[in-house]
Amino acid sequence: MLLEKEREAIVTFGRKLITSQLTTGSGGNLSVMNREANLIAIKPSGVDYFELQPEDVVVMTPEGRIVEGDKKPSSEVNFHLGLLQSRPEINAVVHTHSVYATTIACLNWELPAVHYLVGYSGNKVPLAPYATFGTQALADHIAAAIGDYNACLMANHGLVTVGPNLATAFAAAEEIELVARIYYQARCIGTPVILSDEEMAVVGEKFKTYGQKK
Repeated sequence: MLLEKEREAIVTFGRKLITSQLTTGSGGNLSVMNREANLIAIKPSGVDYFELQPEDVVVMTPEGRIVEGDKKPSSEVNFHLGLLQSRPEINAVVHTHSVYATTIACLNWELPAVHYLVGYSGNKVPLAPYATFGTQALADHIAAAIGDYNACLMANHGLVTVGPNLATAFAAAEEIELVARIYYQARCIGTPVILSDEEMAVVGEKFKTYGQKK
């Protein structure tokens, strides 16, 4: 089976999307690219995460040709392929419908640096304009909005995060959802104080040495 490790990761982190309350039903999607093989594993469209098996995960070329799997790939395959091809450091994409990030997206707001954990994205989380799900227009909007950031809100839709691996992209989705909740709650009480770009640059440097390094 091609990309066995990557397909197993899609199953594992797909179920975590549900248990972490980052999406519901079969919504949201994930992909992982193996640069050495030049192949991408992506969740199939409309399959329940707790019924999903590694062999159900679709394997594709970066150009979109299916090389293994008998199911349709995610309806959002266009933006997955676009992001994975746009920046060589991106090997994983996670798309969620998490409640607070989606709430901010439905207001058509960017998510500012109300908390330093927005650094999982950069100095903010930018907003991509609305387009119908599954369209090339949506993929183009996301590509233009995300730039060098690691996360992007999708207007009236949800959140997409990227990373060098699925664990990192998933962690970004979790942390951005937390920041979105903090921002929502802070605005309910008063006017949040936003961290400066200079402070977020310091945070970005600190993130480079955070945690256990192999």
